[in-house]
Parts: sequence; C-alpha cells; structure tokens
Amino acid sequence: MPSSPSVEDLQLVLAISRTGSVGTAARELRISQPSASQRLARLERSCDTQLFFRDTRGARPTPAGTELARRAEHILNHLDEVYDATRAAAAGQRLVVGTFVSLAPILFPVLDAELPDIAIEQQVDHGQQLVAMVAEGTMDAAFIAIADQMVLPRGTVARPVGRDELVLFVPRRVALPGTGRQPLRERDLPFSTYDRGADQIRSRLIALGVTPRRGVTLATTVAMARHRSQLALIPKSALSHELRPGEQLIPAPFRYRLTLSLVTGPTPPPRLLALLPKLRDALHLSPTRQSG
Repeated sequence: MPSSPSVEDLQLVLAISRTGSVGTAARELRISQPSASQRLARLERSCDTQLFFRDTRGARPTPAGTELARRAEHILNHLDEVYDATRAAAAGQRLVVGTFVSLAPILFPVLDAELPDIAIEQQVDHGQQLVAMVAEGTMDAAFIAIADQMVLPRGTVARPVGRDELVLFVPRRVALPGTGRQPLRERDLPFSTYDRGADQIRSRLIALGVTPRRGVTLATTVAMARHRSQLALIPKSALSHELRPGEQLIPAPFRYRLTLSLVTGPTPPPRLLALLPKLRDALHLSPTRQSG
C-alpha cells in the first residue's frame, strides 16, 4: 500500500497548481527544481496516475491533479489552524460553522450578533462537502438545504431549522404576473434555489411558458433581475432583509418548499442548538413539525 503524502508533497502540488510551473513552485518553496521534479515523480508513482501535463509552457493539472490540489488545500488549511483551534477548544470559545455561499451573508451576521463571546470560524462550501467535514470532525456544524435529499454519513445528525419557500421578486417598476394558467408566458425569468431542485423548477417554469435562466447564486439572480428589470424566482429568505424601496416579494406561481437543516455530530453545540428558534425567525423561515 503506498505511503500517505507528506506535508511537503501537498505543498508542492498546491504550489504547482497555483503557479502553473514546477520551477516557480520550487523557488516559492525554496527547494531546487530537480528536487521538486523528483518529488512530483515519486508522488505520481504513489498515486499511479499523472498529476500534471508538463511541456515548455509550464505545468497544467490533470483531473487527478486538480482533485489532489483541492484536497491538499483543505488539509493544509486545517493544519495551519491546529494550534489556534486547540487553544480555543480548551477555552470553550470557538465553533467551526459552515454553510453554502448563498446563505453565508445572511447566516453568519446573525450568528456573530447572537454569539458575541464565541469565535465563529466561517467556512463556505457545497452541502455534501460540509457534511463530510462534520463527519470527519473538522467542523462543528453545517447549515445546508440538502440534508433530506442525501444519505448522511454515519455519526452525523440533521435537525430542521425551518422551511423556506420560493417567491417571485418584483423589482421597482416591473409589471406583475398576468392571470390564467400561464401568468408568466413569454417572460425571461432568472431563478435560483439552494437545494437540488433546479431541474424540477426549470421544468415547471417552462410549463408556464417561461424562458428560465439560472443564476449561479441567489445574489447573482437578484442582481440579474434588477439590472434587466425582470421578475426573479428565489427563496424568500434571500431578500427578506434587503428589499429596496419599490421592490416586493409575491407568491410564486407554484408551490415549492425548501428545508434548511443543521447538521452536527451526535452531540450538537448547546449554544447553537438553543439559537435555532431565533435563527429561524431572523431568516423568516416557517417551523417544521420537527423544529417546533
């Protein structure tokens, strides 16, 4: 069985991926280029795959190299935090909390205001990766919207925070939907969701005569609607605090609900658990049967 990569191996892969050059990476790490090349070749033999395409123009990561660089960055970031995290954990004043990019600007300010005596280390990633970090013990809690759409790893528990719903965002001076079975017929409509239902939502919009355009994040979708003076379909929580004068949220032409969940280990952080009702109110979520 091949040995695990060393910290130096991970630093080299990350440096080559970032700089696009073995030589530049070697200078950055203060080692010779031949030494860097030998280390990379040894690592590729251990992985039994090529990590970089190398030619006169530099080094470009293969799909395997891209994945190893991503994991190397994840591991090295955690190593950098080991001592600080250990001291903070001993004092009981630190929590590592993650969420997806669209919710981060809404969630973290609330946590910061409600838990001023706790250092919240904020992390943003895809829901599945956040859950994996909770399972491996490098994250205390993750707020995600796909807990009910995936198989959770062993040792993790999901608790519903509340239900969100899709609504139509109406920018200033934009006409409201029409009437009848296709109230949005022949309209371009940016939309965004933070669960895995994008394909389902797209199909339902097309059935209503809409030309749907998916925004990469909630903020992007709202910006698209404002810039082009169009309606947008978004979760209600996305704009519950930031409507500008003349803007409004109205019911969507079909019902679609999302569930925001808190994923932790078997024993959740008590302060975070106690905060869920207030967090649900701050995000304008509706309670579920389990959340109360």
